[in-house]
Amino acid sequence: MYALRKPFAVAIFDCMSFFGVDYKILLITAQVVGYALSKFLGIKIISEIKPNERLKYFIVLFLISILSLLFFPMVEAPWNIIFLFTNGLPLGLIWGLVFSFLEGRRSTELLAAGLSVSFIFSSGLVKSVGAFLLYNLNVSEFWMPFLTGLIFLPLLMLSTWMLFQIPAPTKEDIEKRTKREPMDSKARKNLFKQFSFGLVVLIILYILLTTFRDLRDNFSAEIWDSLGMRGNSEIFFLTELPISLILLMTTGMIIFIKSNYHAFVVSNLIILTGIVLIGLGGFLFSQRFISGSLWMILLGTGLYMGYVPFNNMLFERLIATFRSFGNVGFLIYLADSFGYLGSVMIMLVKNFFNPMVSWLVFVIDTSYILTIVGFIIIIMSITYFTNKYKQERIKNQADSI
Repeated sequence: MYALRKPFAVAIFDCMSFFGVDYKILLITAQVVGYALSKFLGIKIISEIKPNERLKYFIVLFLISILSLLFFPMVEAPWNIIFLFTNGLPLGLIWGLVFSFLEGRRSTELLAAGLSVSFIFSSGLVKSVGAFLLYNLNVSEFWMPFLTGLIFLPLLMLSTWMLFQIPAPTKEDIEKRTKREPMDSKARKNLFKQFSFGLVVLIILYILLTTFRDLRDNFSAEIWDSLGMRGNSEIFFLTELPISLILLMTTGMIIFIKSNYHAFVVSNLIILTGIVLIGLGGFLFSQRFISGSLWMILLGTGLYMGYVPFNNMLFERLIATFRSFGNVGFLIYLADSFGYLGSVMIMLVKNFFNPMVSWLVFVIDTSYILTIVGFIIIIMSITYFTNKYKQERIKNQADSI
């Protein structure tokens, strides 16, 4: 899936601007707007989808996405921007479809850790392939995204087939994690109402993390250029590899925590650790204590330690802790929809209010804000859900008397 979404990020489109906005920012904004709209639609679609409907969704979504990349180089700029929108729109639903195969199992964290690591690893890999096509084979920046997607198409088809070979959750899975059901409008409202304050503060943090992740991800070529690494196609893959391994070990270990509540708290602490690493990395690099490459690895590690738990174990263990009716897809898409809106806003703010500031400086300055605000939010989250858990236990004990 990332081969259809991320390769164009390594293209720089030097000296191209339309309507007073940098062309690459217009492309990224169009794709992210499509992705964000997809997330809002996914709040309903993913939470309601039935297992027997998944295959047709996969086929239609992938087909729209790859055809959009084909039409992108065929239409003159800036009118081809619309095809980045239609590329992002279907891809926003893919994560929820994939995760619906994995949630509600005792092994969910391990499976989801592998899934999360794959999108870190995949992002670097497809960008390295895209950069190789650009710098080594002299492929046009406009044709490169489609050709990269074409290279990975057989693997995409194979992995989709393999998803459908996964057996349904067992009785013991359901007993430990609760059965995950499709949700109608009333069920979605009830679940949000049950944890409204906690979900709001976590969504605010997720907006910051998603925005920051997109800055690092979408403008990695510009950041590496500022660090003197332009034209190095391997750097995207090599820096994401250690990050992937660290995240696999960190998030995968949650499977050994049997208590859903304790696993939920540990998930919050992993996010907190990641947030601290983001600010620490920015400080060490700005003071020249570490190299640019090490800073990018430290930054990516901290960022994904904060970001990944939202996409696999945080909401999984939240539902299991309180044995709530619903599914993880609803909560992920609720957070994702606002997260990608924040991403669009920060890019436009940078373009119109700080156009002369480099992406390198902008990312470092933003990392300090994220660390301070994120630290406060995680403390609030742990406090809120701990009190909520204690109240539930007292209520259950009273009901059993």
